[in-house]
Amino acid sequence: MSRRSVSMQQLPRAGRWAIYIALAVVFAIACAFLSNWQFTRNQERSGQLALVAENYDAPAVPLGELIPAGGELDPQDEWRPVELTGTYLADDELLARNRPHGGTSAFEVLVPFRLDDGRVLLVDRGWVAPGKDQPAPDAVPAPPSGEVTVVVRLRPGEALPSSGRSAPQGQVPTINLGLIADTIPADAGEALEQSAYGVMVTEDPAPSTAPSALEPPSEDPGPHLSYAIQWILFAVMGFVFIGYVIRTERRHRREDAEDAETAADDSAAAAPPGPPAPRRRRDRDAEDEDALLDAAGR
Repeated sequence: MSRRSVSMQQLPRAGRWAIYIALAVVFAIACAFLSNWQFTRNQERSGQLALVAENYDAPAVPLGELIPAGGELDPQDEWRPVELTGTYLADDELLARNRPHGGTSAFEVLVPFRLDDGRVLLVDRGWVAPGKDQPAPDAVPAPPSGEVTVVVRLRPGEALPSSGRSAPQGQVPTINLGLIADTIPADAGEALEQSAYGVMVTEDPAPSTAPSALEPPSEDPGPHLSYAIQWILFAVMGFVFIGYVIRTERRHRREDAEDAETAADDSAAAAPPGPPAPRRRRDRDAEDEDALLDAAGR
């Protein structure tokens, strides 16, 4: 048994219009949700830019002022410069792979730094390009030996890659501090600060060669605000479109009614004339009586 399909035009006019308006309302709700999401992202991005503007060029302070022993990095202290005094653990150096620098999949050079108080902070010394004949870098500049004073900007660690990708020995897929603590020797890994690492600003004494410095954070606010406004306009356009559809349908129905009336009038005018009405046949006796009356009247 086949089921008859019902088209929109077969529905009552009020029912069709109710469906049109319901679709516009659902579309507007979806646009409002997406617009609010973009407004939220724009607010978050504005907060990030304000944080960078406030902290990036602040005076360097000792690490203990921002991350006391046993404490964690306050998110509001991200990008704050701190001064470290101690030695690099050059033998525990690692490379973070697939970092977008210089138009290539570069490597960032990560070296644990042991402070005079025994704490260990991971220092990102900058980036190096992949090799000419192999993916690994041709050379990695060594950190200064002996006691060094380093100024770094604090950053929180990164999440593990969602894809589960790994890296060859001596490399890591991301700057995940827990992963790095498990990768380097235990004595350094147990002392490694887990809430933050440092992006190098200066080293004293400065080495003769060093990795390329990381780029400062972008000041681009992003397209979130414009996208939020666009979603609001899309919601308004949905109602405008439904109004246009309803007006167009009403106009077509009016034109169809006028065309049907005109066709009926044309058909009536073009119809051939019918046979003449039959003349009424007068009664013969009535005619004779009329004749007698006329004669008597004379």
